[in-house]
Amino acid sequence: MATHSDFERTIEFGDKALKHLRVHEGPAYPKNYELWYTYVAGFNRQLNQALNDLIRKDGKITPDMMDQIYEDFLSPGRMGDRVEEVNSKFVQEFEVLMNALDQASDSTSDFGASLNNANKELLSATGSDQIKQVVQKLVSATKEMESKTDALEDRLAASKQQIDVLHETLETVRTESMTDALTGIANRKRFDETLSLEIASANETKEPLTLVIGDIDHFKKFNDTFGHQTGDQVLRLVAFSIRETVKGRDLASRYGGEEFAVVLPHTNMEAAMIVSDQMRKAVMAKELVKKSSGESLGTITMSFGVSLYRTGEPAEDLIARADAALYTAKDAGRNCVMNESDIDDSVLKNSPVECSDVENVA
Repeated sequence: MATHSDFERTIEFGDKALKHLRVHEGPAYPKNYELWYTYVAGFNRQLNQALNDLIRKDGKITPDMMDQIYEDFLSPGRMGDRVEEVNSKFVQEFEVLMNALDQASDSTSDFGASLNNANKELLSATGSDQIKQVVQKLVSATKEMESKTDALEDRLAASKQQIDVLHETLETVRTESMTDALTGIANRKRFDETLSLEIASANETKEPLTLVIGDIDHFKKFNDTFGHQTGDQVLRLVAFSIRETVKGRDLASRYGGEEFAVVLPHTNMEAAMIVSDQMRKAVMAKELVKKSSGESLGTITMSFGVSLYRTGEPAEDLIARADAALYTAKDAGRNCVMNESDIDDSVLKNSPVECSDVENVA
């Protein structure tokens, strides 16, 4: 369910994307809009780096450059191509392995036939010379079988190694598809999947489940003042601070733009408020330093909203309450934590809520 904040944020990103299209005189094709929208939203660190490098080098991004960047970082088939490539290699390796096993089966059958023939020859042998010939045949057949067995073992070992590599590659592709390229934490796709799984678990076990949504205070002003690269540094710093705070099954993710979401399974509201305030303090404790000059840019703050899952409700309702609590915190002065009960209180009293320390927030 889209919220008012989603609307405002996406409209802002859309305006900036169109501005970049005009500046670089790029055709307003959907994929070019997607390219610049992704850039201004900061969803893909590698894409931003590639565009920034080209801008520094050439000053303007040509339509051909836009096409190439899109193909390199955003093409819908890119991830699918990588999966298909791994799948194709799996099939090839499987065919090689099956051929090796077929050959081993044939060799076993041949060896069995040699043993049967040797047995018949031994039974009919009348002299030492005939017995010696049979033994020599057996020794030769045994050595050949040993050689083929060694070759099969080598082939099996090589196949296992190759399959392990392919499995790791597939896991890497899967991880990349679930990871935010800029911050290195879980992306929106993984957040959606994890929240769905944890809701199902909470409905079954009746264990508490809480959701935290946090937003960087005054991020737009900071971004406009110091530029996108420094803004990216802020997002990475926040992601690191949040990731260092959560533990176990907790999932920290980039929800979108400058918003972050944390799923807290088996966590009640009181504990979630404590965790949220720990995240707030961890972010505020970090001093931001501009890499290019070493200049201190001070500290940043975040506001947080917390909601508790209600058995049987859809994920959208849980998210909406956390989002409303977040904007209650924003309206109350920022740099604080609010939960869903603060929304009800503020509405009933028809008066603004004041931010307080977490110890005073029920």
